[in-house]
Amino acid sequence: MRERSVPRPLSLGCAMAFAVSGRWHSYPVTAQDIRGVTRAPGRQVWGPLVGLWLLWGSTYLATAILIRSVPPLLGSGLRFLAAASLLAVILAIVRGPGVLRITLAQLRSTATMGVMLLGVGIGTVALSERYVPSGVIALIVAVNPLWIIVFRMRAGERPSRPTLVGVSVGMLGLAFMMLPGGTQAVSGTDADVAFWSLAMLCSSFCWAFFSWRSSRYDLPKNTLVTTLYEMGAGGVALLVVGLLTGERLHMDQVQSGSAWAWVYLVVASLLGYSAYTWLLGNAPLSLVSTYAYVNPVVAVFLGWLIIGEPVTSDVILGLTVVVGGVVLVVSGERRR
Repeated sequence: MRERSVPRPLSLGCAMAFAVSGRWHSYPVTAQDIRGVTRAPGRQVWGPLVGLWLLWGSTYLATAILIRSVPPLLGSGLRFLAAASLLAVILAIVRGPGVLRITLAQLRSTATMGVMLLGVGIGTVALSERYVPSGVIALIVAVNPLWIIVFRMRAGERPSRPTLVGVSVGMLGLAFMMLPGGTQAVSGTDADVAFWSLAMLCSSFCWAFFSWRSSRYDLPKNTLVTTLYEMGAGGVALLVVGLLTGERLHMDQVQSGSAWAWVYLVVASLLGYSAYTWLLGNAPLSLVSTYAYVNPVVAVFLGWLIIGEPVTSDVILGLTVVVGGVVLVVSGERRR
């Protein structure tokens, strides 16, 4: 039986702590997916996965509050640069500055991942939330698991029946929530809502595609070093595009709510994206992508509770069905 050294993250905080400290433990693991990723034992996966569900679900609300008085691209770019800087300091103190050294090939790989995942993915979310409610944005992102199943089937893998059924059920729930009349624009016209909803679909494909290809890139062995450079690249890309498109940040106009939302997003970026990067290399991607199903539940609830976003009967029915789809996907992957 082949042994592989993997971190033991019993929770989101533990995932980061073990990666920073470099304390690794060996476990006998043999299962590989079609990407060639060797899966960590299930007990290690659930802490980061549940943390990812909750953290990323809450970021949609935080982003909606942030862009009330902060330009979307500049605010998002500064968020990732701040998180990357904080992570660099932590790694340099705990592991020494040498841990930050990477090869040119690794720099190219992390830059590509950072720009496509964070620059395109999160940048589109921030822009879209000017017109589309945060909960609905999270619902559109829920299409990610379908893209992953398509990639797996094109690669020659046949997902288990519960996984296929779970994805189908989840997409049915998404359809319920996207019925005509179920989405009320935050601002702008119906055409704005339609355009940015389509942009989010394209963004979700980009996120799923580069998540799928992540195992083929030459990435640093330390998960948090990978996270650091990806957040840095994504942050720089967002800042450059924001400045080129005319965004300017006026600190005297920033509301206190937006400032606190930005601080929360920095912390969520640091913890959530670290967990996501670790999961990409240690868990089946269809299981990791269930965050896209659970996030809407969190996002819709928080959007309704905190900023009064409307929740229609279509949304409630869809969310109920989506949860059932998550259960089926998780069940199918555990059997495998």
